[in-house]
Amino acid sequence: MTPRPLRIAFSHISRRLWAGGYNYQSNLFAALDQFRPAEFIPVLFAGMQADENELADLAAISNVEIVRSNAFDGQPGLTAALALGLDKGAATAFRIARIDLVVESARFFGWRLPIPTIAWIPDLQHRTLPHLFPRAARWRREFGFRMQIASGRTIMLSSESALLDFKTYYPRARNRVAVVRFAVRPPTAFLSTNPSEVVEAYGLPANYLYLPNQFYRHKNHHLVVEALTILKRRGVDVVICASGSPEDRREPGYYNLINSEIGKRGLGAHFRHVGVIPLSHVYALLRASTALLNPSRFEGWSTTVEEAKSFGVPMVLSDIAVHREQTEGSARYFSVDDPVALADHIAQISREARGLVNRDVVPHHDDAVGAFAASFAFTVHQALQQNAGRLQMSRSGS
Repeated sequence: MTPRPLRIAFSHISRRLWAGGYNYQSNLFAALDQFRPAEFIPVLFAGMQADENELADLAAISNVEIVRSNAFDGQPGLTAALALGLDKGAATAFRIARIDLVVESARFFGWRLPIPTIAWIPDLQHRTLPHLFPRAARWRREFGFRMQIASGRTIMLSSESALLDFKTYYPRARNRVAVVRFAVRPPTAFLSTNPSEVVEAYGLPANYLYLPNQFYRHKNHHLVVEALTILKRRGVDVVICASGSPEDRREPGYYNLINSEIGKRGLGAHFRHVGVIPLSHVYALLRASTALLNPSRFEGWSTTVEEAKSFGVPMVLSDIAVHREQTEGSARYFSVDDPVALADHIAQISREARGLVNRDVVPHHDDAVGAFAASFAFTVHQALQQNAGRLQMSRSGS
């Protein structure tokens, strides 16, 4: 008899608030559908106030189920999870949906949750760049991670760089730790959009660099403004197209600060922010771009870099460990505090550009996506085996 697929619970991540987390889930669900369709069913738990369009896009992936519940509007059960060891609302929803394993992300369901659980910690930015977090937010995040570690969760990280950070900041942790480096397979439905039409719709020139990052301070948009100022002074005419949400709950005024600087320096024609755009447009702008630009000071594992790799787009990246890990030296790199080096890279790659291009997915890219699915599957089975071992020990000791 063929075993039934394992039902894996995920909490909905708002694309508007954290595009990277939303894209991670979307790509994971698609990878599992492509390479492990009979093995897993992702069950996404969302609050009643969750964005319908976001959920519809995820529900369109085969095998994905959506469960709506008031228990996932905000974090109503967090106090009970911390004080009593169980978020009863979430636990009840999991039981009704016949969940076999839970993947926690930015939410702790309690150490008494009677279901095997993996804690996904995408990065430890709050420890590496603590000054970018309000004190309460930093300690809330730290406390949540420590509770997950103390509860014996299997810890899932997104990079070897994050693993090094984890060992540095939590040297006494004895949890099982897995590195699951994700890869992107752009949905075929999104590739039918004509890139040249999208470029024209946004009023972009044939040659532009694409910067699809949300406006968080650590994403380092200010360095791009400095580099463009240098290029303007040199008489070099280039265009950076930026997309992504201007919202940052940690620093609500950051987008306005960047926008103000762009206006003061007369860079409006050189820095074009097109806002939050459909994913089909994101892929179209990436496929047609001269290069991907990511000046970030910190990444767990960059979705934008993975998307660029899937199309063979040249990359101009900040010289941080995870970017080196992702690209294996195949990009152009610059220091996060060196606008001159960034300006030089932008000028050079712009000079080498040959007009509008229309890239397709690179050959053999599915190998990376298959490895992503296999790595996640291995982590799930390891967590289930670990939980079974604990139960057996508990019974034998009683």
